[in-house]
Amino acid sequence: MEQAEQAEQQGQHDDHEEPEDALIQEDRVWQGQGWTARVIKNEDDDGWAVAMIKDGEPEPALVGPWTMGRDKKNPKPLDISAFHTLVKTANEVIRRHEQQLHARLHKSVRVVTDEGAAITVKMVITPDEDEPYATLTAVDEYGDELASVRTRPDFRLSATSATEWIEGGYRKP
Repeated sequence: MEQAEQAEQQGQHDDHEEPEDALIQEDRVWQGQGWTARVIKNEDDDGWAVAMIKDGEPEPALVGPWTMGRDKKNPKPLDISAFHTLVKTANEVIRRHEQQLHARLHKSVRVVTDEGAAITVKMVITPDEDEPYATLTAVDEYGDELASVRTRPDFRLSATSATEWIEGGYRKP
């Protein structure tokens, strides 16, 4: 009974309990949709910047200039409209980064053998900190795997190197 009375005195009710991690939505800090926008002093000049930090990440995904307020000294306050625009922009930056990373780690080339068979050679790089490596996989036009070998992560996949690998009996390059 004592705990219930203490909780009620502190404004905590079981049926209307406030979430412990209530979102902040203030002039210089705005949270929502998995992001925090924080208006910060621009270290390079007298202006202001806004940092977009994805929940759980230590570093901002995006830092950009922020508009001065009417007094030309303080930053313009954050609002819901500006926050939505910032979230959209930050999500786009992350999406482009992920696409670039995927393109860097996944390559493929299609070659046609002397016999007329179309073979796609795929290279997937595994960027392990201790022992990075790549996997070369040959797939026929029906999607059946013909061969797969592990190779160096700096292997240069091209039509020529893929053809040489195929003609060499799929031995490790």
